[in-house]
Amino acid sequence: MAEVDEGVVKVRAVARYVRVSPYKVRQVADQIRGKDLEEARYIIRFSPKGAARLVGKVLESAVANAENNNGLRAEDLVVLNCYVDEGPTLKRWRPRALGRATRIRKRTSHITVILAEREGLQERGKRRGARRRSASRRKG
Repeated sequence: MAEVDEGVVKVRAVARYVRVSPYKVRQVADQIRGKDLEEARYIIRFSPKGAARLVGKVLESAVANAENNNGLRAEDLVVLNCYVDEGPTLKRWRPRALGRATRIRKRTSHITVILAEREGLQERGKRRGARRRSASRRKG
């Protein structure tokens, strides 16, 4: 699925109902946000976190979407955004002492990775910078 926003093509991939805590996945997602594709792949490959494998699968799915559906080259892609939402929680019960029971929460995650072309982002940044500079000159 591709979106076009201000001339920038955004491609995304989503993995839903992944059986791992969002807290654990966010630790990996925060590391690759804003990085170019090659650097993000290195971070995921050498990360000791178990959730890195899951984020890597979603990242590779987004790259495949960009190449096959939109004709983009993998070398030109940047991780525009990577976020993790909380999915439904599976509630289980564990027996405890004196006939009591404790709730165990098995959390699930929705992992989303959004990629964009590097050149499109640079052009957009140049335009915004030019607008800001011209506005400051008019005031002074």
